[in-house]
Amino acid sequence: MAGSRVEVDGSIMEGGGQILRVSTALSCLLGLPLRVQKIRAGRSTPGLRPQHLSGLEMIRDLCDGRLEGTEIGSTEITFTPEKIKGGIHTADTKTAGSVCLLMQVSMPCVLFAASPSELHLKGGTNAEMAPQIDYTVMVFKPIVEKFGFRFNCDIKTRGYYPKGGGEVIVRMSPVKQLNPINLTDRGCVTKIYGRAFVAGVLPFKVAKDMAAAAVRCIRKEIRDLYVNIQPVQEPKDQAFGNGNGIIIIAETSTGCLFAGSSLGKRGVNADKVGIEAAEMLLANLRHGGTVDEYLQDQLIVFMALANGVSRIKTGPVTLHTQTAIHFAEQIAKAKFTVKKSEDEEDASKDTYIIECQGIGMTNPNL
Repeated sequence: MAGSRVEVDGSIMEGGGQILRVSTALSCLLGLPLRVQKIRAGRSTPGLRPQHLSGLEMIRDLCDGRLEGTEIGSTEITFTPEKIKGGIHTADTKTAGSVCLLMQVSMPCVLFAASPSELHLKGGTNAEMAPQIDYTVMVFKPIVEKFGFRFNCDIKTRGYYPKGGGEVIVRMSPVKQLNPINLTDRGCVTKIYGRAFVAGVLPFKVAKDMAAAAVRCIRKEIRDLYVNIQPVQEPKDQAFGNGNGIIIIAETSTGCLFAGSSLGKRGVNADKVGIEAAEMLLANLRHGGTVDEYLQDQLIVFMALANGVSRIKTGPVTLHTQTAIHFAEQIAKAKFTVKKSEDEEDASKDTYIIECQGIGMTNPNL
């Protein structure tokens, strides 16, 4: 095997950390040596950043692999995976780097480990440019578990930009195979709920204002549903640093979940944060898909590995999703098709069906 490395161009499509996450996870799972070149070549700070390093080192440790080229700013890495093992693994971004992205890269791998795993992930739990941990637990978890596995996610401490300092413990057992999913029936929205939080020195009024503004914004468009957004003061011993934010979830009659979320920044008033999350949720409800724009790309690797044909209905296909599909086809040899939805109710909307013939990955250890 060692002669034939998979060659990945890290500058195409999404051109960032996502290519590293998808390609190293698939390389680890399939036991294929990998070289990624031109890492983040087009970004303002090219090459590896600290949070990418912690993700790569975690994958290396999960499988006792060999990793070369891992310095900050490096634009090329090589990775030689070995057998995936369970047990306790720790990854620390040492910054506000996202624990949710660490989870994204490691989860498919530990599903095919030899024994149960416990992942201690440290960094930002509610960080910019990444899913919030609340999204991971409230939306990603129930949907991804449809592939036929369970995981437990224990939020020990929340951490915010710029310090990080959060910690999440993920526990899961390996599976023999993943089942394909079929998420094509959206149903109708039955519930809207969420949480608006403040942590550290921020006054509780900020949480109440975010929640109230979000509720007002949603009521303009959806009048017949009770919108239940809880304002929350994070307990001092369970939050590191200062932060505020909001996540709002819509649930449908068929169990589909959509979210809108937003994080407070210095100088941005609370109402604006609430309205931004509400508008994101409403936009995700307009396209007629069964998953929101952030879940799309997170399901691609699982679809590629599953044993059979998976289908999801989406709104406009994001660049992250196109990137994940590209590398799942290149590295795992899964087959994807993306077609405009032909259902009558989707005729006027930008709705697509992503279909995948999965490779039926089998856990060699079980």
